[in-house]
Amino acid sequence: MEYKDYYSVLGVDRKATADEIKRAYRKLARKYHPDVSKEKNAEDQFKNLQEAYEVLKDPEKRTAYDQLGSNWKSGQEFRPPPGWQGGEQFRQARGQQFTEEDLGGFSDFFANIFGARGQGQARRGFEGFGQFKQRGTDQHAVVSISLEEAFNGSTKTFQLQIPEIDAASNMHSSVRTLKVSIPAGAEQGQRLRLAHQGGPGAGGGQAGDLYLEIDIQPHPFFSLQNRDVYLTLPVAPWEAALGADIRVPTLGGPVGLKLPPGSQSNQKMRLKGRGMPGKPHPGDQYAIVQIHTPPAKTEEQKQVYEKMAQTMPYNPRKDWSL
Repeated sequence: MEYKDYYSVLGVDRKATADEIKRAYRKLARKYHPDVSKEKNAEDQFKNLQEAYEVLKDPEKRTAYDQLGSNWKSGQEFRPPPGWQGGEQFRQARGQQFTEEDLGGFSDFFANIFGARGQGQARRGFEGFGQFKQRGTDQHAVVSISLEEAFNGSTKTFQLQIPEIDAASNMHSSVRTLKVSIPAGAEQGQRLRLAHQGGPGAGGGQAGDLYLEIDIQPHPFFSLQNRDVYLTLPVAPWEAALGADIRVPTLGGPVGLKLPPGSQSNQKMRLKGRGMPGKPHPGDQYAIVQIHTPPAKTEEQKQVYEKMAQTMPYNPRKDWSL
């Protein structure tokens, strides 16, 4: 039986955090997914990634695996060291014998370390285990939505290719149409879990879950910072100088905003509670003042600016020491 260095498979340090392990897996899974990858041996690489992630994402499995030591290299002939109790401690920590979720449809190494010791020889594709059930793998996908859909919530219908393993252990993909409810106030990068919508189980095992990552598309007027919404507010010079009552758009509909006299560019006006919905309270909307100077195209218009220069002398650069 060959030893498998799960850290090397994912390209992470043995001290890597859970988030680092997750990011590494997702990056490599996209690279080697059999449906899209042109890499050599993509299917085998993808299976190795899934096995490594199955162990390292689970604190208990990872602890048991780490007890084997760090001196082994991938491909070395391996037998658990005498007296090694990592797998047994793992089962005791779970308070039960190994379940189909724990065992998984992986390599001989995985089966011996986590489930097959004391139950006969390591399986070959798990043939011969008449009662074996395997939970399906979790799947990940990205769903793109507009900012308005994130604000109001929506129902999205989309098609997704799901990798499946048939009875002969061959991997293929099927197209599935799914309908998912996007909650009001959905955030960029938020993950939605669709229970039992991932890869199908084997031998009657439960299907895995599908995780959808929210990707909010750019908006022509608004931008997001956490739950706060930002809007550039163009105003005329006289509105900025004299003050004005202005109607501004928000994701919940237009509202009135009172621009105070003497407003300056980049001044921030707050509309409380007009940002993205959320608990314990919604975000705010901020209107950022941007003064737009109208062009002087006619002689009469130029005279207006000349009169302003004479009657309202003003040097915005007076603080410069030149």
